[in-house]
Amino acid sequence: MQLRLIDLSNRVCNQLDRIGLALGPLLLRLPLAWEFFESGREKYLGNNWFADIQTQFPFPFNIVPPSISWQMATWFELGGALALLLGLGTRFFAFSLIVLTIVATAAVHWPSEWQTLAELAQGYSISDNGHGNFKLPLLFLAMLLPLALQGAGMLSIDHWLKRRWLAGAGTTAALPQLARA
Repeated sequence: MQLRLIDLSNRVCNQLDRIGLALGPLLLRLPLAWEFFESGREKYLGNNWFADIQTQFPFPFNIVPPSISWQMATWFELGGALALLLGLGTRFFAFSLIVLTIVATAAVHWPSEWQTLAELAQGYSISDNGHGNFKLPLLFLAMLLPLALQGAGMLSIDHWLKRRWLAGAGTTAALPQLARA
């Protein structure tokens, strides 16, 4: 009886692992795509305010002209959102959006002044009460990191392309062996 329960438990866990491999990355990509698309759309339709905060950008972004920074941020957010939605070039865009999010956190969301960890912790919020506002960017970083490290998952164009490429590589790798035979 105990062995049957262990076997059942293992089968359930294995099935959950397979479902997680398929759904986990997708469930990270979808809300990130929405949020970055909204942010990029706001920049695309809005006025460039980067000149007001350029000195707060970390090096080397603080030496890039604000008009170029604005365009880069806008198009990486819009293009990155579409790429995350489709699961196309996911590692590249996840890494790019990590860099963009770190720059945004340093320039806009991190508290400008804090003396203690308790004061810093006040910025871990989704509000603008003068203590910073780095909770949402930190959550985005935590969601982007697995996508940058592990990729888009099974429900993605990246996965489909990889399977097609590997299938093609397997076929061409067999050809020289056939020629030698």
